[in-house]
Amino acid sequence: MNYVIIGNSAAAIGCVEGIRQVDKKGKITIISDEPHHTYSRPLISYLLLGKTDEERMKYRSDSFYEDKNVTAMLGVTVTKIDTDKRCVELEGEKPVKYDRLLVATGSRAFIPPMEGLDTVDKKFTFMKLDDAKALEDAINENSRVLIIGAGLIGLKCAEGINDRVQSIEVVDLADRILPSILDETGSAMVQKHIEDNGIKFTLSDSVAQFDKNTATLKSGKVIEFDVLVIAVGVRPNTQLVAQAGGAVNRGIVTDDRCRTTLKNIYSAGDCTESLDITTGQERILALLPNAYMQGETAGIDMAGGQKLYDKAMPMNAIGFFGLHIITAGSYNGEAAVIQSGNSYKKLVTADDTLIGYIMIGDVARAGIYTALIREKKPLSSIDFDLIKEKPQLMAFSKRERAKTLGGLR
Repeated sequence: MNYVIIGNSAAAIGCVEGIRQVDKKGKITIISDEPHHTYSRPLISYLLLGKTDEERMKYRSDSFYEDKNVTAMLGVTVTKIDTDKRCVELEGEKPVKYDRLLVATGSRAFIPPMEGLDTVDKKFTFMKLDDAKALEDAINENSRVLIIGAGLIGLKCAEGINDRVQSIEVVDLADRILPSILDETGSAMVQKHIEDNGIKFTLSDSVAQFDKNTATLKSGKVIEFDVLVIAVGVRPNTQLVAQAGGAVNRGIVTDDRCRTTLKNIYSAGDCTESLDITTGQERILALLPNAYMQGETAGIDMAGGQKLYDKAMPMNAIGFFGLHIITAGSYNGEAAVIQSGNSYKKLVTADDTLIGYIMIGDVARAGIYTALIREKKPLSSIDFDLIKEKPQLMAFSKRERAKTLGGLR
């Protein structure tokens, strides 16, 4: 069997390891337009912060490709999938044949049309290792940095460079930070904490025009800057599958075995849509753990094994300047809020199940809440009042504790 994987991040690595669980000898080829060994993308801000280095950012050991008998074609761009000839066409290289193909092309930074953007000299996105390295080369202790976007990417960038520049101002059209994962109370808490570390925010506003190092906002406010970072969002890289005739909505359409609508072609990671078990809707869930699980599922199925990817949900574990945040699921239900000091917890229930939560500050044992959501555990069968205050296994029966701890199946 000849397996080809387009991509080299979490989904691709999951696929390799999934294939090798079933097929120890089949040929595996990874093709990636990035020239680097597989690395963990969420760590690029920690690289700038000085909390990690390129060696420790590696997602697998240096010997990974050799150990798994993988041919890695790095720094090579796939231009087309030819489903008739069952091959992928490459830029500057001969086509590569496949029997089973995984498309794990991830996403790219979205750059909205902004008048005068072409006049800005030092402008960057913040998605890849090379983005972080280019930004690092451009900043110094006198740099005034303007970040467009108060989502996860923009705020992690701000944290990463905060001690290395003179000032940072974040502008966002939304009326609060992190609106996709936090409610109003949670956003306000996190914003204050980030502001206490010297970062400024201008919200409910956007850039009307750039003129070199000057940004004029729609409100009339003028911001002078030296370096611009655009972090307003991402777009999934669906083009290869779409051009080959595969079904694509916002992301590539896949089933619970990560198969696309194209024969012998699978897809996993940020370029795909998944069924969110907390809402019942197909949506993009651009999260590293989900990408790995999708890739592993695809790899096992590609090699003739059996595994389903059927417990996907949105989940984020992140921190800013020492303040920890974990969120999961959806928030469209009945909410119970527990707040004390610098900690905030919101548990959302519907139909006798936990469907989502927000935890800020004290995030201990959040995994218990995550397990309740994934398993759709009836709350009437456990001591949920106890778990609201303090998530602990003692609220479960002896049999359930053993199952949660791995003692029973």
